[in-house]
Amino acid sequence: MRRKKQTEVDIRVKKKTIGWAHFFVIYAVMVFLVGGQTGILLLQSFIGLPSILKVFVIMAYWAVIALVFVLITNWQLRSTYDVPMRKLSAAAKKVAEGDFTVIVTPEHTSDRYTYLDVMYEDFNKMAQELGTIETLKKDFISNVSHEIKTPLAIMQNYAAALSNENITAEQTKEYTDTIVSATQRLNTLVSNILKLSKLENQKIAPTMDEYDLCGQLAECALALEESMGKKNLELNVEMDDRVMICADKSMLEIVWNNLLTNAIKFTEPGGTITLTQTSDENTVSVTIADTGCGMNEATAKRIFDKFYQGDTSHSQEGNGLGLALALGVVDLMGGEISVSSSPGAGSAFTVVLRTKL
Repeated sequence: MRRKKQTEVDIRVKKKTIGWAHFFVIYAVMVFLVGGQTGILLLQSFIGLPSILKVFVIMAYWAVIALVFVLITNWQLRSTYDVPMRKLSAAAKKVAEGDFTVIVTPEHTSDRYTYLDVMYEDFNKMAQELGTIETLKKDFISNVSHEIKTPLAIMQNYAAALSNENITAEQTKEYTDTIVSATQRLNTLVSNILKLSKLENQKIAPTMDEYDLCGQLAECALALEESMGKKNLELNVEMDDRVMICADKSMLEIVWNNLLTNAIKFTEPGGTITLTQTSDENTVSVTIADTGCGMNEATAKRIFDKFYQGDTSHSQEGNGLGLALALGVVDLMGGEISVSSSPGAGSAFTVVLRTKL
């Protein structure tokens, strides 16, 4: 007979509701009761009671035993299932009404967990995750509203200023450029939100083609040469002449442009950006490091969250969606992205991709 494979829940359960110990106790009690009936019959024989009275005595004996068993069973069902399920039902109702702070306390300690205790523990985890999702949802809506409101307010104010007949040609050009910049920022924001939505809902089907990753990295770095020149940044490149990978080229370009742009943004003038590529038989790693302001551990843990910006001094230069988008793309490619950073010592983002499908 093949042994049933234990599930994760079975492993977490330390105590069955009715184990072998309970079984033997019940068995011993039943044997004792049958022995009690035999004792009554022998006693009746010695006393010499009439047959009809003997029957009534035996019936009364088992009636009392049955009543005791019913009361004990009812108490056990009530304490083991009814009360705990009522508690779980009340907690589930609170969650359904939007209260995700509810916690159901297990009936036993962790070393004596039953299936109900495991159910309670999983319910608490579910409520906590739902609370986290709800918080992220509210934050997302709040952040989107704020990010959209800002460029709209700029466009409205400068458009109103353009209606003034007394402004000079220089002011007209300045106001127009500001409006164009605000519309570009708004367009970028909406485009990134749509891309993130498609990534999260798996509506984007990547086009996996074989291409030279090193060539793509070089093109992205050259495209940002002017931005680096304005801040007098030094670019160090350490990579192979050619590495072929199978991935979606246009989507990975989003990742490299975002990481390089962030490195330029957060590096002070005269700093250094290092682009490193290494590879082995199955994977290729790309690291983009800078000598910028860096970030603490708390910021690093949230840096890939939507709209999160650890350094608010650069908030006007982005909308906090770039790294979330980069993470989505890397996940879609089956790769990994991580960050290593400390305050004042710069940051290093590393992307690991498979060279083959």
